[in-house]
Amino acid sequence: MKKRTPISAIMTTNVITLNLTDNLETAESLFKKNKIRHIPVVSGDHIIGMLSYTDLLRISFADSVNEDEQDVDTVVYNMFTIEQVMAKNLVSVTSNSTIKEVAEILSKKEFHALPIVDDNKLVGIVTTTDLINFLIEQF
Repeated sequence: MKKRTPISAIMTTNVITLNLTDNLETAESLFKKNKIRHIPVVSGDHIIGMLSYTDLLRISFADSVNEDEQDVDTVVYNMFTIEQVMAKNLVSVTSNSTIKEVAEILSKKEFHALPIVDDNKLVGIVTTTDLINFLIEQF
C-alpha cells in the first residue's frame, strides 16, 4: 500500500451541491436520486456547510415507504431551512492531503465525509466508503 497516496486519487470531483436557497425536499430528492449520504452546501465555489442524509432523518421520516407520510415530510421540511439543519463547523482537507491523513481524521471524528478544499474552493469530497473501497482494492 502506498503511504503517500494523495486523497485526490480517490476523492469524488463531480460533487453534487446545495445552496442556502434550496429547500430540504430538494436535498432529500438529491440524496435518493444519486444514492449519496452527504451534500456540501456552497455559496459560489466556497463551502459553507455539509448536509447529511442522517441530518434529514433526525427531523423527518425521510426513509419511510408509506406514501401518506410524504405529506408529513413536506410539512416538517417547511419548518426548517438547509442552514438550520446543516453542519457548519467543518473540517476540510486539501487535495494533496494523504489518504492516511484523511483516514486518521475520519476515524477520530463523528462524521463520515470531508470536503476537499484548495485555495478556498470546493474541489471534491471524500467519504468513509471511498476509503473502504480503496482499502479493498489493495487486497
